[in-house]
Amino acid sequence: MTNTFRAALYIDGEWREGGDGGTFAVVDPADGSTIADFPIATSADCLAAVEAAAAAQEGWAATPPRVRSELLRAAYDLLTEEVELFAEIMVRENGKSWSDAMGEANYAKEFFRWFAEEAVRIPGDYRLSPAGDKRIVVDRQPIGVSLLITPWNFPAAMATRKLAPALAAGCTVILKPARETPLTAAYMVEVLERVGVPRGVVGLVTPVPTGPLVAEMLAHPAVRKLSFTGSTEVGRELLHACADTVVSASMELGGNAPVIVLPGADLDTTVPEALLAKMRNGGSACTAANRFYVHSSLHEEFVRRMAEALSSVSVGSGLDRSNQLGALVSVRERDKVAALVDSAVSEGATVVTGGHSSETGAFYDATLLTGVRHGSEINATEIFGPVTAVVAYDEVDDAIRMANDTEFGLMAYVFGEEREAMAVARRLESGMVAVNRGVVSDPAAPFGGVKQSGLGREGASEGILEFLEEKYIALTA
Repeated sequence: MTNTFRAALYIDGEWREGGDGGTFAVVDPADGSTIADFPIATSADCLAAVEAAAAAQEGWAATPPRVRSELLRAAYDLLTEEVELFAEIMVRENGKSWSDAMGEANYAKEFFRWFAEEAVRIPGDYRLSPAGDKRIVVDRQPIGVSLLITPWNFPAAMATRKLAPALAAGCTVILKPARETPLTAAYMVEVLERVGVPRGVVGLVTPVPTGPLVAEMLAHPAVRKLSFTGSTEVGRELLHACADTVVSASMELGGNAPVIVLPGADLDTTVPEALLAKMRNGGSACTAANRFYVHSSLHEEFVRRMAEALSSVSVGSGLDRSNQLGALVSVRERDKVAALVDSAVSEGATVVTGGHSSETGAFYDATLLTGVRHGSEINATEIFGPVTAVVAYDEVDDAIRMANDTEFGLMAYVFGEEREAMAVARRLESGMVAVNRGVVSDPAAPFGGVKQSGLGREGASEGILEFLEEKYIALTA
């Protein structure tokens, strides 16, 4: 296994230490060991990255779309060659299982391939006005310098889902990864450097303290776009910061995904797909199944089958490729999950299987709870861990009401006879709905939520539009 990783800021085409020499530890959550000391970016570092991106913006925007496309495709090819290294970095700093890390690595690199193709297909419009007095030309141009802020749970995919469309559109970028997972970000930036992305087009900073220095970057007049993935609470604060200089904001925020198992569901399909929906990335996903509403006619059999499946999940370091469930990103996150389970039990829930933390490392067993009450703490909170919390219901209308009873609206799952499931899907207040399947993410599909789960869409043809502005030019007819 690799023993060293790139641990440096990247500003104006150079890898460097932070301005005051400070660092923070990047920790392997499987054993608590420090795997790297990463530089702290100061205010001067952050603003230098913005200035470098601003200086490179005009030239990058003028770069032919085909050139931008080929650079993104080269990044995809290089990540394909080095996919196991890509996965290993995520295992080491995030703690996820090897299969989850490989799944993310393969998913993440696809955004470079998808937006390599979108770069040469940026649409415009040309038409005659209704009065016949002018020609209406609608052009789309890069919005400009873009600040990209990514979370720790999918450190690769959440970055490429932003980097790829921004670069394809002709925007220069500053990437600000989570403090828990900066090594994955540094590796991807290094890949872009290796394939020839010009100096200043991509920057990487890890500011401490985060909030005030992010606000300084957003206040810089050159920054015209924020793309953020993270909690709704932080998203609200960033929206306030964006308002001061009217920065365009795209946000993928928190989720509390309901799963509705209808009375006509086929459990041979439902259980394995529901397991995928819950256990992908160890449950640390904004799209993870969070609240299970199971019809009373299927409840007992659903619980039996899920318990059997969850009790057989092997837990341990992702470096052991046979383990199915890795560590949470930190002991702190593990303890949050444990506290939610304890709270549910105190409110009357029953632990069917699991419910234990490890003595060493940030591990938590795959867990199943029954007798969960709708509106309880664990039901109303994004668990972000391997805990399945089941609520029984009798009437489908009640299941829909409970599913919609949240400020969030990112993801939902419905299992049942397809026609009935589709009817239920249309009634759910969610930006995405999976019918009889446990995973929906795809670079070709628009990803995003409604209500307080975010603004805008990532991926698909819609994703590049987030980094483009329309310009209307009037010509004499």
